[in-house]
Amino acid sequence: MNNKIINNFLDIEKNLLALDLKKKPKIIAVSKTFPLDHVMPLLNHGHLHFGENKVQEAKKKWTPYLSNNDNISLHMIGKLQTNKVKDAVKIFKYVHSLDNEKLALELKKNEEKFNKKLKYFIQVNIGEENQKSGVSIKNVESFYRFCKKEIHLNILGLMAIPPNDGKTEEYFEILSKKNEYLKFNELSLGMTNDYSLASKYGSTFLRIGTAIFGERAAKL
Repeated sequence: MNNKIINNFLDIEKNLLALDLKKKPKIIAVSKTFPLDHVMPLLNHGHLHFGENKVQEAKKKWTPYLSNNDNISLHMIGKLQTNKVKDAVKIFKYVHSLDNEKLALELKKNEEKFNKKLKYFIQVNIGEENQKSGVSIKNVESFYRFCKKEIHLNILGLMAIPPNDGKTEEYFEILSKKNEYLKFNELSLGMTNDYSLASKYGSTFLRIGTAIFGERAAKL
């Protein structure tokens, strides 16, 4: 298992290298639902970026390890509810799912409480899907101004999960152009099935789980 996970990771790095990109994206190894012993081969390999989508799972799994390994960057990639913000600010360095003012204000309050600055991506509902969270593409600029100018959150860029409707490249192009228009240096796009395409459209953070760790367990 150790060799399999590392080989999977190295294969992804080789694929990215073959794309001849201007900027090599960072790989967020999405460790949600996997116990820490399943993730450990990649930690021992020296990888630093890991993604979780549930605060309580991440807190239980990662808190003991992080206490002695503060070089690890945990990324919150799932829906973040305001009642989980306190714990989220304690353990995460990045939040990829910032999508409303109430959440932004709660994050700001807890940043001040714990004297910690997180790094954020604004989640865009690029396909205007009712079942997905995210800011409408037409409201991204005003929401960014609120987060940046009014409450001074550290916004790195945009994030989206496109609909599974065969138009992935179209959505990537739209978000990439908006990201560039807002002069962001980072972009969170791409998962196991589309990370190569996302990289071509300027993604700097790839959220990859299955291609590294294999099929997911039902739960932690």
